[in-house]
Amino acid sequence: MQRRRLIRLTGAAAVGVAAAAPLAVWAWPDGNGTGGPRTVPTDLRARDPQATAAACRVYAMLAGLENDARRGRPSRTVIGQHVELQNERYNPSYGDYRGTKQPGYYYKKVHDITGRLPGFVELDLGPGYGQPGWAVGTARSYNKAWPACRPYWGYIEDAVDLAVGVWAGLPRAVDGSYRTSGTHRECAAHADVSLPHNGGRPAGLVGFSFHQPYPGSPVKGFAQTLHANSPGAKDPGWFGRVVTDGTAEHQALLHDLDFLADHIGYLAGQGVPVLLRPYHEMNAAPGHGFWWAGQDPSTYRRLWRLTYDYLVNRRGLHNLLFVWSPNSWDGGYGRSPAKYYPGGDCVDVVGVDAYSDTPAKPLGNGAWTEIWYRGLEEFDRPRVVAESFYVPLNAAQPRTLTRTPWVMWTVWGQSLTYDNVSAPRAKNTTGDVKLTYGSSKLITGGHRIQVDDTERRSPHKA
Repeated sequence: MQRRRLIRLTGAAAVGVAAAAPLAVWAWPDGNGTGGPRTVPTDLRARDPQATAAACRVYAMLAGLENDARRGRPSRTVIGQHVELQNERYNPSYGDYRGTKQPGYYYKKVHDITGRLPGFVELDLGPGYGQPGWAVGTARSYNKAWPACRPYWGYIEDAVDLAVGVWAGLPRAVDGSYRTSGTHRECAAHADVSLPHNGGRPAGLVGFSFHQPYPGSPVKGFAQTLHANSPGAKDPGWFGRVVTDGTAEHQALLHDLDFLADHIGYLAGQGVPVLLRPYHEMNAAPGHGFWWAGQDPSTYRRLWRLTYDYLVNRRGLHNLLFVWSPNSWDGGYGRSPAKYYPGGDCVDVVGVDAYSDTPAKPLGNGAWTEIWYRGLEEFDRPRVVAESFYVPLNAAQPRTLTRTPWVMWTVWGQSLTYDNVSAPRAKNTTGDVKLTYGSSKLITGGHRIQVDDTERRSPHKA
């Protein structure tokens, strides 16, 4: 069945924005080599000829915003929120109050503060919650291969269901996930769990990061994502074997990628395009960060490219936009990322995990985050802040997006309202969050995005 779905991201002021045409497909002529501004390609099918129409539309929207910015035209920024479902559900000390929280708590928190929803939500299909092996909460068609109904694994289904809900206006009972009431029964805890209500309508774009524990890890948890806890900390040849076909380490990698692919494949079947952000912050100093970080750049590029090939060509997932995001290269923890770039034939969006400076103390001689904005320009892809503790507009930096019109800006989890990493205080004030979500420069949940859902293989009934 062919259906045309209109995602409404009605947001920040729909008036007062110059050239505020519907965010449909832009196809600007490429200015590269013509003496005009250096622009980015707008057709996702140049990278993946089988890319779904919905994925093409999302990419074209982001590329259009980037090209507007490069041409000096009025541009806007999609405001995003990362949601750490595993911590919201199972970590009572996480966030701005003590106790377990509704899955999607920080997605809903934005609405509680501003009356608006994020235009983008990023979830995590890893790292697990310190339990043996990959598992799931309730066995469903897309995850029957993985052990079901284990404690602390229900967040995996919540992540998938919230992604469908944000993109398509679900959950619905026909989906086999959440009931029409927006609740489901947690099989391990025997308690009702609910997702945040967004009016039952399409509300925004969705993405996944993958904090993958090291391949072969018997326990899946955040500790196992770190280089210091991986075999590579003691065996310098281990990482090379991970990317070498036929080794036990490589088979373990494919096992983990199957877990990722099974869940993303379900989203593909529902017509949901996904911004996938694997193997981020790869440019950390050797011995620091994640197990894939600080490695030989050529070996890292092999890891990225074989992952791309496995997901797209072997598993046939064409609903993906690949996001590459190094850590901010401050000369200390983060190094120059250029050698780690896998190539434009397998990267759609470039970004930065911006933790090296603050609004009060920008790094470099330009505006806050400008050093990263300018540094990513050479890759000729839409530029995003993939992770930040801060909202882009705040008391210290009320004009951030004038100097650096990022295509997307995603706030990390609990830092929207709370920081329990360095000090028990608010990372962003309520005023900062309201300033950001009330700005005409921001695209929040609801502004028009035309999406043609011709690929939906299991359409939902109205």
